[in-house]
Amino acid sequence: MEKFKKLLEEASKPVKAAKGRHAKYRGKIQILSKVPISTFEDFAVWYTPGVGEVAKAIHKNKDSVYEYTNRWNSVAIVSDGTRNLGLGDLGAEAELPVLEGKALLFKFLGGVDAFPLCIAAKGQEEIIRFVEWIKPSFGGINLEDIAQPKCFHVLDELRKNLDIPVWHDDQQGTATVTLAGLINALNLVGKKAREITVSLIGAGAANITIARFLAAYGVKIGNMIIVDRTGILHAGREELRGGYKEKWEMCLKSNREGRTGGIAEAMKGSDVCIAASAPGPGIIKRSDVASMASDAIIFALANPIPEIWPWEAKKAGARIVATGRSDFPNQINNSLGFPGIFRGALDVRAKAITDEMCIAAAKELARVAEEKGIHEKYIIPSMEEVELFPREAAAVAAKAMEQGIAGIKLGKKELLDNAAKIIQNARAQIELLTKAL
Repeated sequence: MEKFKKLLEEASKPVKAAKGRHAKYRGKIQILSKVPISTFEDFAVWYTPGVGEVAKAIHKNKDSVYEYTNRWNSVAIVSDGTRNLGLGDLGAEAELPVLEGKALLFKFLGGVDAFPLCIAAKGQEEIIRFVEWIKPSFGGINLEDIAQPKCFHVLDELRKNLDIPVWHDDQQGTATVTLAGLINALNLVGKKAREITVSLIGAGAANITIARFLAAYGVKIGNMIIVDRTGILHAGREELRGGYKEKWEMCLKSNREGRTGGIAEAMKGSDVCIAASAPGPGIIKRSDVASMASDAIIFALANPIPEIWPWEAKKAGARIVATGRSDFPNQINNSLGFPGIFRGALDVRAKAITDEMCIAAAKELARVAEEKGIHEKYIIPSMEEVELFPREAAAVAAKAMEQGIAGIKLGKKELLDNAAKIIQNARAQIELLTKAL
């Protein structure tokens, strides 16, 4: 109990410090010049009259905007604030500090220049239209904290309509990093993806996409048991027909046994449980874990408190436990995904971020950890392992080229070296600014 109290006290320190530090710096990001300015005459080159020649060149060849401007490295982080960190609809203004933090991670981990754009629009068609309008300024779009089920429609439509990468981190980011951790967890326990049964607690944006990625990796979708607030998804859940399209599809495809009930019934006999639901503890009970197959794997991803504490899951028989928290082993953290994935997509001017590119990223993340030596408390790398981001970027870029959606073709070494250089330069800039503060 004393250890538990200390953990909570330690975890609360950043929360207590946050308001004061945000107020001190009045935001986390700023725009700085990347060109030399020695005299005021330089502005004649960078702005008028010189910039007119650049504008005319881009008019003749629109693709040259990637050579003459920073569009090649720019990503818009777009949110309507309807799902602020799982806290609900706090409004567009309350979303801004979240997106600034995301932009900081984009730059420090991926060398990507990301711009927070919080919009006062709630309708899905308004969000789609807004993103289509701003597309000429950006090389990619990161959708963030958009409530379900509209987040699915917004992502699907933009992926169809735009020829730049569009990504929803709550879906693809969580699914990518979860898959990476699961690859190594399965290797440790000696189980094959095609043979396992998986229970998924929560049927929101994260778990619906996790199910899709697991199926693409080789897990049989009929062997997945998905639970929402009402209970297990199955073909008899007629109330979902015609409403939540993605959920209804899972009702028809998953749960081959036709199980009914709730969490306890879903987890019985499962090899893996992935929970992305409401904060715990107590969402998953010890008895639920005890009913699972031998060498059970638990991913309890809710923040700030997982659906079950890791030590409770271990006592109940789980062999490997992962959470969304940095103070426990095996953190499933989206920050392991989006910086490197966007780095790779931007570097080859990819027209999209496909599921296959995400799975390539997951496999590379798993490989980084495997090469260092995986064990029950280390199935996935941490953000401190700086080499993972260039490697992830190169894997994503290579897959884009393989799929024929890359505007630029580069060799593997060139991809790796280029990504590493951009990320190293970004970190050096931030470290230099930090010293000046």
